[in-house]
Amino acid sequence: MNLFELIQKQQSGIFPKDGISFDDAFALTGTENKDLYFLFALANSVREKYRGNKVNLCALTNAKSGNCTEDCKFCSQSAHHNSKVEEYPLINEDEIVNQARETINATKTNRFCIVISGKGVSEADLDVICNALKRIKKEFPAIALDASLGFVSPEGIIKLKQAGLSRYNHNVETAESHFGKVCTTHKHSDRTNTIKAFKNAGIEACCGGIFGLGETSRQRIEMAFEIKALDPHCIPLNFLNPIPGTALGNNKPLPPLELLKYVAIYRLIMPDKEIRVCGGRQTNLKNLQSMIFPAGADAIIIGNYLTTAGSTPKDDHEMIKSMGLKIENNPNASE
Repeated sequence: MNLFELIQKQQSGIFPKDGISFDDAFALTGTENKDLYFLFALANSVREKYRGNKVNLCALTNAKSGNCTEDCKFCSQSAHHNSKVEEYPLINEDEIVNQARETINATKTNRFCIVISGKGVSEADLDVICNALKRIKKEFPAIALDASLGFVSPEGIIKLKQAGLSRYNHNVETAESHFGKVCTTHKHSDRTNTIKAFKNAGIEACCGGIFGLGETSRQRIEMAFEIKALDPHCIPLNFLNPIPGTALGNNKPLPPLELLKYVAIYRLIMPDKEIRVCGGRQTNLKNLQSMIFPAGADAIIIGNYLTTAGSTPKDDHEMIKSMGLKIENNPNASE
């Protein structure tokens, strides 16, 4: 089906609940700029039907930075690159809790994520993180707690669940057919198996990827269907922010409308999923940031990213409200 046939199906109330096919999605990658706003209108209608008019916020802390042994070509925290990113070991339990408190109160988010650099998490670091999770949950009962800690042992997954972890982030980064050009120190299957392990333990999955790693348009659709097969709750979409010193530091950002096109297509592939726009939003979309919502997104990362600055919480709150949308606030955050 072409774009306008899909629009007719949506208007007739027979848009496929489980999303469009691979062939239809790939065909939409050729949508010309003059027709993009028809595509956005379709994605916006699907978002409203399945996700409503609320925007979910997630804030994060970079609890351990740099010196990662993996060679992911986009990552400023890889020890294989000379990105001059700040390096530090895991911050202590009190500091994690303090950062969570400050971030939750400043952003009014109802979801907070602890992120560390590295291939995986040590047992000692895991104990610190689990203790911090318990304390954050006690202070903010309404907060949903996420983590992104790399590869975790089965025993570690159980510990995280017992500590109150509700969702685990582990992105596939790119399509399996392109993965070997982006990372050589582990496999695409290592990442998908991690998501499956957390899901099998009863923890929600957060799994997405990055646009702008030199992949083809077909590979962007391949990634979407690889993610869809994992059935995560949330799909974080990142746009490469080329960091000097990394292997992809000279990559040219994709045009804003091109990126918004894929936000819309991912919404049509996965109608009922949380589509969260994350890293690279400011650098890549510039003054079109607010268009992520009519293009189909219903969630963002608020505040700073891992090694780069984001927008101020006030600016993001105002942007969301200016689009006629409501923010899912955390009622436990201080006024």
